[in-house]
Amino acid sequence: MADIMIVEDEASIRQVLSMHLMLVGHRVREAQNAESARELFAQKAPDLALLDIMLPGEDGFSLGEYFIAQDVPVLFLTAKTAVADRVRGISMGAQDYILKPFEPMELLARVENILRRTRKEETSLACGELFIDFSARRVMLSGEELVLTAMEFDLLAMLARRRNVAMSREELLFGVWGYDYAGETRTVDVHVQRLRSKIGARYIDTVYKYGYRFNDHPEGMA
Repeated sequence: MADIMIVEDEASIRQVLSMHLMLVGHRVREAQNAESARELFAQKAPDLALLDIMLPGEDGFSLGEYFIAQDVPVLFLTAKTAVADRVRGISMGAQDYILKPFEPMELLARVENILRRTRKEETSLACGELFIDFSARRVMLSGEELVLTAMEFDLLAMLARRRNVAMSREELLFGVWGYDYAGETRTVDVHVQRLRSKIGARYIDTVYKYGYRFNDHPEGMA
């Protein structure tokens, strides 16, 4: 889950962007111009900024330079025909751009690629009674070390690093086992069942007809 800022003057586009990003678990803050964006930035720097280039007043390029100087990754929103804008954006240090109108799956893929490249890897995670040491590949539950297979640990680590974000079976299959074949997604289900029997079912939610999500607020859950 990441904190993402959308800076776009068209309300309908902001709403569509927000909806798709929040559906996969990201936190979203919206601004309709550069002034509002700078105010939000002063409160907290986002993990990623989606910036429309053609903003009223201060344009997206100027705002993008500010964000990039503060080490915030930028994805520019630009018109399909504006080749010069795309070149300028990448040249100034933006991570990527997406063409308007955009496809939701392309948007999510580009966002995830940027976050994967730029996020700082955690060395450990404490969640309720569960503690995961990613570097040492150790898992503790209520102070007792658990015995996990290599695949079980890799699956848990992949889910936990992107906690509260829904991950498809295909994505987990490719990320952990290294191949992408829908007929083998049952492998993911079997390993999730084994993980649940060891760490407790409340830490891994099932996302209906899609995949799984690591829950980092398990307290009080059955």
